[in-house]
Amino acid sequence: MLIFPAIDLYDGKAVRLLKGDYNKMTVYSENPPEIALDFKKQGAGYIHLVDLEGAKNGTTPNFNVVTEIKEKSGLFCEIGGGIRTMETVDKYISAGLDRVILGTSAVEDEAFLKNAVNKYGEKIAVGVDIKDGFVAVRGWLEKSEIDAFEFCEKMQGIGVKTLICTDISKDGAMQGTNLELYKELSQKFSVNITASGGVTSIDDIKKLRSMNLYATIIGKAYYTGAVNLKEALEVAE
Repeated sequence: MLIFPAIDLYDGKAVRLLKGDYNKMTVYSENPPEIALDFKKQGAGYIHLVDLEGAKNGTTPNFNVVTEIKEKSGLFCEIGGGIRTMETVDKYISAGLDRVILGTSAVEDEAFLKNAVNKYGEKIAVGVDIKDGFVAVRGWLEKSEIDAFEFCEKMQGIGVKTLICTDISKDGAMQGTNLELYKELSQKFSVNITASGGVTSIDDIKKLRSMNLYATIIGKAYYTGAVNLKEALEVAE
């Protein structure tokens, strides 16, 4: 299982939200590329990046920081947050980002999603943000009427190879992850499933690894020191 330590960006800084609430934001670093270099030093090969401002308004306000992280770290970088046009997808991939994550746009614009998958294949992932069993959109601000499992099945049918599934109720809460959800997802679908939200301990990582998941994302637990990244990487392997 791969580990993707996360950097959530807002106003050029590395931050974390609690359960997706923009009013509950903690700033962890004014220099996100330095965090990426620490990831590398600990042995990470992958980074999960989110432009939180972009997630709200569909723009790329943190583009320069994102590209700086990629250039300075040299690690595999995936980026999500407000990617709603092919121009934005092209912009990130042309700048060297390894994978682009579609969220709201994958829910609301199937033609765009199919075009992106046809053009870039495995470089396109879909973020499935789950709230009470339904898919949430617009930076988690709205809950849709779409059943999360039906949506995952549809994504698999379209040819999406990687689904990043987040249980919003667990994200940033440091209360453990939703193991039942990931177990069910891994049994039902043959795509790469990345577990995101609430990974709080080495024990969480051991349990996720036993499910043969593709990857998991470590966010707040890294920043608070609850999880030692080097140890997490060893356990995941």
